[in-house]
Amino acid sequence: MQLPEKFVARMERELGAEEAKALCAALGEDPSTAIRLNSCKMTSPRWTARRVEWSENGYLLDERPSFTLDSDFHAGAYYVQEASSQFAGYIISEVMGGSDACRGLRVLDMCAAPGGKSTHYATLVGKDGLVVANEINRSRAAVLADNARKWGLGNMVVTCNDSVRLAEFEGVFDVVAVDAPCSGEGMFRKSADACEQWSEANVAMCAERQWEILQNAFKALRAGGVLLYSTCTFNRSEDEDIVRRACEEFGEELERADDIAISADWGVVAGQEGVFQTFRFFPHRITGEGMFMAVARKSADANAGGRLPKARRKAINMVDKRSAEELKRWVAEADKMSFFEAGDTLYGCLTSHYAEIEALSGRLSVIYSGVAMGQIFKGRLKPDAALALSVYLCRDAVACSEVSEEVALCFLRKQDVAAELFEEGINLVVCRGQALGFVKRIGGRVNNLYPNSLRILK
Repeated sequence: MQLPEKFVARMERELGAEEAKALCAALGEDPSTAIRLNSCKMTSPRWTARRVEWSENGYLLDERPSFTLDSDFHAGAYYVQEASSQFAGYIISEVMGGSDACRGLRVLDMCAAPGGKSTHYATLVGKDGLVVANEINRSRAAVLADNARKWGLGNMVVTCNDSVRLAEFEGVFDVVAVDAPCSGEGMFRKSADACEQWSEANVAMCAERQWEILQNAFKALRAGGVLLYSTCTFNRSEDEDIVRRACEEFGEELERADDIAISADWGVVAGQEGVFQTFRFFPHRITGEGMFMAVARKSADANAGGRLPKARRKAINMVDKRSAEELKRWVAEADKMSFFEAGDTLYGCLTSHYAEIEALSGRLSVIYSGVAMGQIFKGRLKPDAALALSVYLCRDAVACSEVSEEVALCFLRKQDVAAELFEEGINLVVCRGQALGFVKRIGGRVNNLYPNSLRILK
């Protein structure tokens, strides 16, 4: 791979000749492969792996398997996420005082697609917490929603809006994370397009866009809340210069967060830019890809609203009592759930989340929230595929059919599967204990209910 000459020259200026040489050499090597387990579905990886030092559920794999042909991947049992990217969850946990202190937090992920960090935050905050995962690009937001469904925790709201719309939720969120769109220098060895499209003009354009998003993020953060800024690039224009600008703009409304412990063995380069603690990830120093992260707090006496804004429209409606009784049959902890209708689909969420989902849906473009349950016909639920992947699914509500990996892949390709494997009616398809979706057996015929948009084409 031929690196852009101006990129190499910039790295030599910013890092020094020796460090830049080591970095550029590493960018010519094969990228690493890491996963993060969904602890609600899987407790250990099936492949030879070693732990990611800063991630409770993160593992580096010795070889990259064919994830597309692994049913556990489609079940949301793990997420393929760079080791360096998983440090975002470590930062939040450290700043908040440990994993227990993260439970119940409200997190806004401003630039969330495809969902690696968002699903990590969803695990951190637990079922009582809420993650609002926003992505301005609609096609990328659709991928984000698919990953929220797959992760299955039911505590994510996926929105598709410009960042200025999120600023209307002034002072609402405990944590606001900005994984800003950037020039992608840290992805050079994974993406030839990132390398080919790099230019100094693009760096400058990204920096201006990053600053706009960060200003809106700050408005949405509550007093005392945590601001996390990150990019997957190396240059100072998109990294330190942005957080320095934040320090100048926000002044005394920003303060240093509690110190974040790191081990010298990790290879993470820690620094300081104003009140922000900064962390750089260089592929010649760590087993992972390039990234920059910075964290600070909004001061406790900063001006902040803190109340959910009133909805501009009625976007969701509670279901009637009869429908609610049918939906309750399909979920565990039904007494803690509320059910609502959005469009032609019925959804479930924790009752404690309903007011927030209602407020978000009434002001923003929300494309997914809670758990998609399905549709009711003649008093019976035709379950949505997302319900199969949800941790709230009550498996006693439906026949469960454990199948081989071979049959599971046929199901995921929407190919024909043998009727004798299933009971009459709706069946949950399960492989290695992981739910994948639903089929409906009608006599000797099986209707595969897996979504067309998700089927394996390989």
